[in-house]
Amino acid sequence: MVSDVNIVKTGRLLIRYINTEDAKFMLDLFNEPDWIKYIGDRGIRTKDAMKTYIEDGPMTMYKEYGIGLYAVELKEKGIPIGICGLIHRDFLKDVDLGFAFLSKYWGKGYAYEATNAILKYGAEELGYRRVVAFTSLTNDKSANLLLKLGMKDEGLIKFVSTAEDMRLFVIDSTLAAN
Repeated sequence: MVSDVNIVKTGRLLIRYINTEDAKFMLDLFNEPDWIKYIGDRGIRTKDAMKTYIEDGPMTMYKEYGIGLYAVELKEKGIPIGICGLIHRDFLKDVDLGFAFLSKYWGKGYAYEATNAILKYGAEELGYRRVVAFTSLTNDKSANLLLKLGMKDEGLIKFVSTAEDMRLFVIDSTLAAN
């Protein structure tokens, strides 16, 4: 089953496909105050609703595009702590680096470790030379992480579904190769 496949292993983390068994963890993540503040309230409040979201969202994206958001778990304990991955969005010409972590795991370097590993995986295994990411205007923690990864702030874009201004970041390895 595709959801049992590991994508990347790092020193401390295992990055794998999300599956419906992750519903409780995903429900907790989606309802954290900072998720709601910076990413948006999806209105998902039950495990059954989250299972449907996982099937219609990440699991469908894996089948259609071969990429998506993945579960990030502590390798030694098998505990999911966040999500990270490459997302296909119809309104972007490039793949989008997305990530979010449970707040109790912030400040330990997990987000950097996971996003750096996913960028490397995207470039080396999938051939993506240009990857974008975006944040809300006030999400300085995520913006600082993107800058630490070597992404450049490209200015503002409008997020299609909300028309909200977002900060766009880009990493383009084709420029380094030239």
